[in-house]
Amino acid sequence: MSITFTLTPIGRVTSPRVDLSDDDWGAVDAIISLERALFTEDAVAGLGAFSHLEVVYLFDQVDPAAVRTGARHPRGRRDWPAVGIFAQRAKARPNRLGVSRCQLLAVVGLELHVRGLDAIDRTPVLDVKPWFEEFGPRGEVRQPPWSHEVMADYW
Repeated sequence: MSITFTLTPIGRVTSPRVDLSDDDWGAVDAIISLERALFTEDAVAGLGAFSHLEVVYLFDQVDPAAVRTGARHPRGRRDWPAVGIFAQRAKARPNRLGVSRCQLLAVVGLELHVRGLDAIDRTPVLDVKPWFEEFGPRGEVRQPPWSHEVMADYW
């Protein structure tokens, strides 16, 4: 089944990070600038009361020809198991969508000042949601040992 629809970016990221490298995102400060042609400041009314955001964005710098749909070794490391694209958080995934949680530092007009957003400069933002503690995992969290190694230097 194929569904075709268009997503319009609601904003863009301004960040000092311009490369697609995977690690050291924790101290990166960035700004999500919402599109003034689409929104007025009432769109972010009350957002500043939240400490964190969930951001959906497009990995637009990933070549669509590089997208993988099957198993691969995360980060190309053969010492980690080959796992399906849906068992990892790779950039070269179907639809090239990224989802990240980051700290909200300030809301200034239609600019959202954030820390720890793992999106590079000029990344199109598709949606922003406040993080509610109640949306966190319920029950025990489990993940394979290699995934902890992948994330060791990410933040």
